[in-house]
Amino acid sequence: MNAQAVEHVDHDDHHHGPAKGWMRWLTTTNHKDIGSLYLWFSLIMFFIGGIMALVIRAELFQPGLQLVDPGFFNQMTTMHALVMIFLALMPAFVGLANWMIPIMIGAPDMALPRMNNWSFWILPFASIMLLSTLFVDGGAPAGGWTMYPPLVLQTGAAFPMLIFAVHLLGISSIMGSINIIATIMNMRAPGMTYMKMPLFVWTWFITAYLLIATMPVLAGAVTMLLTDKYFATSFFSAAGGGDPVMFQHIFWFFGHPEVYILILPAFGIVSQIIPTFARKQLFGYSSMVYATASIAFLSFIVWAHHMFTVGLPVSAELFFMFATMLIAVPTGVKVFNWVSTMWKGSMTFETPMLFSIGFVIMFTIGGFSGLMLALTPVDFQYHDTYFVVAHFHYVLVPGAIFSVMAAAYYWLPKWTGHMYDEKLGKFHFWMSTIFVNILFFPQHFVGLAGMPRRIPDYAVQFADFNAISSIGAFGFGLSQLLFAYIMIKAVRSGKKATDQVWDGAEGLEWTLSSPPPYHSFSTQPIVK
Repeated sequence: MNAQAVEHVDHDDHHHGPAKGWMRWLTTTNHKDIGSLYLWFSLIMFFIGGIMALVIRAELFQPGLQLVDPGFFNQMTTMHALVMIFLALMPAFVGLANWMIPIMIGAPDMALPRMNNWSFWILPFASIMLLSTLFVDGGAPAGGWTMYPPLVLQTGAAFPMLIFAVHLLGISSIMGSINIIATIMNMRAPGMTYMKMPLFVWTWFITAYLLIATMPVLAGAVTMLLTDKYFATSFFSAAGGGDPVMFQHIFWFFGHPEVYILILPAFGIVSQIIPTFARKQLFGYSSMVYATASIAFLSFIVWAHHMFTVGLPVSAELFFMFATMLIAVPTGVKVFNWVSTMWKGSMTFETPMLFSIGFVIMFTIGGFSGLMLALTPVDFQYHDTYFVVAHFHYVLVPGAIFSVMAAAYYWLPKWTGHMYDEKLGKFHFWMSTIFVNILFFPQHFVGLAGMPRRIPDYAVQFADFNAISSIGAFGFGLSQLLFAYIMIKAVRSGKKATDQVWDGAEGLEWTLSSPPPYHSFSTQPIVK
């Protein structure tokens, strides 16, 4: 079947000639082209979301209202989250999946190449619709990315645009996930059993199931919001017999697995990179696979830890507290395995390895603060303070975003045949690491002292830490311009990469991150 399909495509190209210029990018069904489109798109959105974050931090540089209207401040907190989650991080991971999964499992392309093209091209339209809410009468949604009623129902003309954009993003995610699952299940090279797949493939396989299970839940929740606003239903309106807390249950049933959707592919990336630069096989491959699957399963039964303060019955609070603490176990297994992989390895510290080690350390800090938030009585104090902001940003910035950067440095030679500038890459790592900690670490302190999140003004005793935090934000933001420069420079004029990019470790890459196969997949596989 595959051979016929490939022949058919070749015959087609020969007949019409391949598309040129921008038509090539518009009509491409090649997994590498589509992966590149996702990655460039996510880089642009990363900067747009970053500018929104800088508006927030500039306003919070000192107490009082100075730069922006409080309403616009709330629009920025809402849009920053939506852009970073749905338009920057998720497309970046999907781009990496598109590029690497077929290569890693020995497939000629993704299973559904035309759908692949469509899943990408929905994104720019969804992003235009979401961002253009800023220019609509009444302004962008200001109810937080969580879209809680009744607050979000006060959004004006932008409300249907927000809902439709969320639907489009969900459709794109579901199509991408179906494609990834179909590819992994049906197109592995002979001899590539499930337990021989590289861990990046495994983490995405599991993530794709999470997306398919949760995106329709979000779609249902936002559709109910839409009918509450325009069709006189009262799902979430107490006046009509509804309950706004029901929205939180539905939303977080999507929202909690979503945070694992944002971190599982990152686990896969560092599980590829650490063995390469430690020059050792990954410690505990099968336990890593089972830990990933356990995290995915548990992510569905912990949603109400976001809701400890809504007045749950004590039995529910206890259940969600213990279930949440349980997730720390498989996560701890992963951290232990990464550290054990490095233990007594012949380590070198190229840029991808630096970002991966930074990931392990700072993600662990985020994990510990998450464990604190899991404790119900303690969460009553922490809830909706800057402590929560510090917690999830440690997971998502030096966690998820660092892993995407590690992947970009690591696979760029494979993608382009060009090498990035190693000195600049290391400089980018150190600038990012220093500033990301200056940015988010002080937020733990102001949060524990009681500073609430999502407000443009604050009590004067929090001024010093906020000033430090804002300086960190601008330093981190400017460091990312260096990242864009390094990438573009490498693609356009980087030194030619050799066959042995990572000092002899590149050839070991597939066998280091999964058990050694019967043979090398660079040659024609032999069926055992």
